[in-house]
Amino acid sequence: MSNLILITGGVRSGKSGYAQTIAAASGAKVFYIATAEALDGDMYKRIASHKKSRSKSWVTVEEPIHLVKAIDSLPSGDITVLLDCLTLFISNLIHKGLTDAQVYSEIKKIIRALRKKAALSIIVTNEVGSGIVPENRLSRRFRDLQGRVNQMTAKEADRVCLLVSGIPVQIK
Repeated sequence: MSNLILITGGVRSGKSGYAQTIAAASGAKVFYIATAEALDGDMYKRIASHKKSRSKSWVTVEEPIHLVKAIDSLPSGDITVLLDCLTLFISNLIHKGLTDAQVYSEIKKIIRALRKKAALSIIVTNEVGSGIVPENRLSRRFRDLQGRVNQMTAKEADRVCLLVSGIPVQIK
């Protein structure tokens, strides 16, 4: 039986670092699936920083849209898959014109693919609904969609951890 861990928290809360610590401790071959795209200078710097923080022995798969295909291409068995992150993936899908129902369907397929493929899967996501109500419709749609996707994923996860100011708090 595979194990699925969801790591959530605010921006710069330490989610990725904590996920990397768990992945490294697994003792298995780690496959890191990165969903970010360097569309501007700030994202380029963030991606470069994330790359520096990862073990050189890990295999990185950069895939912003077709996550099920990327997961299916990995070897099966005693591997660890770290998917970082669902938040950027959802944003990517919205910008490709997918409906909410299509996004939910993709998330379900990703969870099934991870459960079949890896002994341990770690998914990083952001908590985005703890602040003010966004001013525009697109931002409100994103916030609501992210919240629902996080709920779906947390329900399926074996463990859920919230990072608060760099401190992991187990919530499931």
